[in-house]
Order: sequence, then C-alpha cells, then structure tokens
Amino acid sequence: MRITLSILLLFFTVQVNGQALQDIFKYSTFYAAANGGTSISDVTSYSVNGGLSSYVAVTPFDYSVSVGIRKIARFGYENKANVFYDGTEISWSDAANVSKREGLEYLFEVDYNRQQGRVFTDQHHFIRMVKPNFIIKGEYMQDGFVDISYFETTQRLRLAVNKKFSLNLGLAQRLAEPYGYDPLEDWLLSNGNLHYTQLAIQEGYSIDVANQVYMDPEGNIVANSVEVWEEVVIPEALADYSTRKKGDVSMILENSVVLGFDFYHYKKDKWLHAWCNVLPYHYDSEGEFSYHSFNEGQWVDYSGGLIAGCKLNKHLGLFLEGTYNKYWNREWYGFKLGLNYVVL
Repeated sequence: MRITLSILLLFFTVQVNGQALQDIFKYSTFYAAANGGTSISDVTSYSVNGGLSSYVAVTPFDYSVSVGIRKIARFGYENKANVFYDGTEISWSDAANVSKREGLEYLFEVDYNRQQGRVFTDQHHFIRMVKPNFIIKGEYMQDGFVDISYFETTQRLRLAVNKKFSLNLGLAQRLAEPYGYDPLEDWLLSNGNLHYTQLAIQEGYSIDVANQVYMDPEGNIVANSVEVWEEVVIPEALADYSTRKKGDVSMILENSVVLGFDFYHYKKDKWLHAWCNVLPYHYDSEGEFSYHSFNEGQWVDYSGGLIAGCKLNKHLGLFLEGTYNKYWNREWYGFKLGLNYVVL
C-alpha cells in the first residue's frame, strides 16, 4: 500500500490551524544517512551427484539508507545519544499517544534496508496534535520485515485524571489491504489438501507427464521431475498467484472505536512511561473482503508500550523498554532490558 506524501501534507495543513511555516519547522531535524556492514559469511555447499562439486552461496553486505524529518520533544528519560541523527535510532516513545509537550509534532521517515540478502522498505510517518482535551493523529506505517502496512487516523477526547495519568476515547479509521484474505482457500479440496496442479495449469503452466517435462507460461522448461515440480516450481507459482489476487482487491477501510490511556512519571532516579490502545469494536460494512468475513465477527486489536528505569544506587541501574502491536491478528514488537553497574 502506498500513501502519497500529499495526503499526509493535507492532513498536516488542516491541523496546524494557520501556524506560521517557521513555527512548524522550528526545532525540527532533517536527516539523511547510510549505514552498512558485513552480512553472514559465505557458505559452501557440496554435492556428490555425478562427482564431487561445490557451490558457494555469497550473501551481499547489509545496508540501510534513511531519510527523514522529525519534530518530537524528548521525554525526561531520553538523552540524545549522538551528535547527529543517523537513522538507526530507536525511540519507543514515538508510539505514545501524548507527547512531552502539547501542540504539534511529526515524523516522516523512509528506510531502505538489505539484511542477509533480503531487501525491504520501512516507512513511518505521523502527525499528531495533542491538547488538554483532545488528540488528533494521522499515521502511516509500513514494516517490510514483518509485512504490515496501513494508514490510520484517530480523533479522541482526552480526560486528564491528574498530571501523570490520562484516558482517551474516540474513533479510528484504518485503510489497509484485506488482511485475512487467502486466495488459495478457493483451491482447497474436501480433504484439506490443495489442488495445486489444476491451479498451476490455470496460471499457464503445462505438463508433459509421459516425458516428465514441466513448462512455465512462457514455454520454458522449469522441471524434469515431480520432486522439482512440487518443491521448487509449485511454491513459486502459489506465491505469484496469491500476490496477484491480493493486488486485484482494493484496500479496505475500517471504522473502529478506540480507547486508551497514558501514564508518565519521571524523576532522575526512576521513571515509568506506559500507554495502551484498544480497538474493541469495528463497524461491519458487510463487504466481501472485510476482516469480519474472515474472523466470523468482532475482534480486538491493541497496541501498547512500556518504558521503565530505576537507579537503585550510585552503582546499579535497571531498565526495561518495549512496544507490542497486534492488528488483524498480525503481531510485531520489540523490547530490550538489562542492567548497568558503574564501578567507581
């Protein structure tokens, strides 16, 4: 799913309420960086068919290219670790509902990555306006590594219980591919097996059973045995078919109720920052590719984060940080924990 920058900029323009351009970009940071390093070592494979032979699998070097602009106030527990932004920073607090200061904040970042020979793209763009009584946010997330992407807007009423704790309730609109849709289900037999041969023939593959010749839609021979046909060609054919069928379906718009909380406490020797979002109800549009169809009714999506740390004494400190997300039964998360002991 591709969300154009113009859509986000339109949302940005609506939310700033006439702020001067200079104020919008004041204290923001634009960054562009490239990072690289050695990937896994080359692997040599041996074969004894028709004599000893070897094959060296070479994995190209890993790299990441990052371009972005951000304007997000740091919380008390956050220190700017480097003189420059290099695109490798992980700031768990970016996912929180509220910010350190009220007003407008934003992040636009695109990362192109190659890891162990696999190339993928990550994007994270958001704009949020936080006020004492409401929160408005527009966000686009694409994580190529876990294969999730969606565009989400939320409008929430905010109730500040005290200076540290607040509740929020509102509506969320999400635009995404039809998660839950499996094109291969139409090819399942009554015994649960997949009628993959007929599917491949429909996709243009042809089979000469007598001569054990299997050809692709262009007429090229792709296998000379059943083993190669089933273990190599069929998986590729099924993957291509699924990708094409999913691409033929328009993105699905879901309207949901969202509620959450935010808690922030900070002192120099201990801090706790926690937030949570729950989407317990989703309007059923009764569309063919609505997630309701694949889930047989309502479901619960949620996300949250926790950042905690304490300095037990002048020597020992502990920390725990992480986020967890579950949308459409797809999970992605990250965490880190540990201790520091300073020898004086």
